[in-house]
Amino acid sequence: MHYLDHNATSPLRPESLSAVTHAVATGGNPSSIHARGRAARAIVEDAREKIAVLANADAASVIFTSGATESNNLALFGAAEGSLEGDDSRITRLFVCAIEHSSVLATADKLAERFPWIRGATLPVTAQGVIDLEALRVSLREGKGRALVAVMAANNETGVVQPIADVSKLVREAGALLLVDAVPAAGKIALDFSLCDYMTLSAHKIGGPQGAGALLVRNGAPLSPQLVGGGQQKGLRAGTENLAGIAGFGAAAHAVRGGEGERARIAHLRDQFEAALKQIAPEVVVFGADAARLCSTSCFAIPGLTAQTALIGLDLDGVMVSSGSTCSSGKVAISHVLTAMGVQGDLASCALRVSFGWSSAIEDVHASTGSLLKLRERIRAPSLNDRAA
Repeated sequence: MHYLDHNATSPLRPESLSAVTHAVATGGNPSSIHARGRAARAIVEDAREKIAVLANADAASVIFTSGATESNNLALFGAAEGSLEGDDSRITRLFVCAIEHSSVLATADKLAERFPWIRGATLPVTAQGVIDLEALRVSLREGKGRALVAVMAANNETGVVQPIADVSKLVREAGALLLVDAVPAAGKIALDFSLCDYMTLSAHKIGGPQGAGALLVRNGAPLSPQLVGGGQQKGLRAGTENLAGIAGFGAAAHAVRGGEGERARIAHLRDQFEAALKQIAPEVVVFGADAARLCSTSCFAIPGLTAQTALIGLDLDGVMVSSGSTCSSGKVAISHVLTAMGVQGDLASCALRVSFGWSSAIEDVHASTGSLLKLRERIRAPSLNDRAA
């Protein structure tokens, strides 16, 4: 079996498995003051430190959640509600990049329903999938009231890296707030939490367990809790912490930090894959190829080979890839990311995403390109009717 869908979920790292096992054996509630509770609290705080280091942040900024979707919900709803205390600080405008993850886009829609005074707008991207900075500048300049801007560090489908430092400069000059979804980028490029006010992370994208995530919040940034109860995590996210998930998250964050050699190895695999792909299908289109991309990701289309056909054929050959974001209930649909980049529907319907990770090897490259070659030859072969004619 050849797993090439690390952007969906990266297999659990050995370091994470060991940390999860230790946490389960430790037991105890991190809020308890007895010995076992203190041991559990030590595990949580150790993980908090490791995740903060990954994002170049202070440990105090880390709030543990159930994953990226909850983190993005907490950031957007929490910022809007938390800004209501004063008219001068109230958020009245929301700008969301067109290629954001569905957990940001869908939450932004709900935000406008809950807070009708918030006016939302979508920020366009270039044909290479990079945010249009001039459009952001104009949007921030026009209109009144405080703005909240959401721009992901790198896209989960194309791997295109966004110019967060430039975005941050524009946002800061306008007195606005910035949410950076760093889930796809974590462990693949350097993160700098100082550039934003909110940052989201997820464990299972870096080889940690599913069901654990984090929201990092700048000190002083507005945030109202969306889950209330026992007052855990300074009252900002109630509920007993997921001890095993958090432990595995911390171990994964520590494992990917400073892994330049591993990233170079993964980038080499991605480049070999694309070189082989161009040999077997010269007509292939690699989306975002002229932009800076994550080392792990290749989003491409072979004209005439639909994603639905390709996914079935690859899976039968033991090759596991995706057709874009996997957070849409397993649906094979036209990507909103490619639509925002101006890709036509016929080509977009052929889009596939291959994503490499810590467990990937050259055999995965050979298996995937070999399977794609067979599929391409099949769609290029003349039908029986054509031959009879």
